[in-house]
Amino acid sequence: MSFEIINPESLGAPSGWNNGMLAPLGGRVLFVAGQDANDACGAIVDKGFVGQFAHVLEKILTVVREAGGEPQHIGRMMIYVTDIEAYRSSLKPLGEAYRRLMGGHYPAMALVEVQALVDPEAIIEIEAIAILP
Repeated sequence: MSFEIINPESLGAPSGWNNGMLAPLGGRVLFVAGQDANDACGAIVDKGFVGQFAHVLEKILTVVREAGGEPQHIGRMMIYVTDIEAYRSSLKPLGEAYRRLMGGHYPAMALVEVQALVDPEAIIEIEAIAILP
């Protein structure tokens, strides 16, 4: 099972995401709640941007795998950050962490700067939608 990638030429070539991911018929939809960088006891595990990003993405993948999926089943990710400049200044190590965890799979994504997240130490939160076979 795989998505049909939809990237209209009129929108230009995306870099690090795809504009649309068309799910195959018969897939099961998994909505993954927003995850931040806390551990099972509720403590934030890393204070740095890249460390939090990697931990959060690992948590997203834990949920997807528990439901029987893999990274390539994620069709959409919404990323919330509290500091867009920290994101911009970390693009190279973020890309490395992303590819280590997701490989070459790039779902439809959005990244939004927010004023704050529920945990005051959290600087990133990710939610996802996956289509599982």
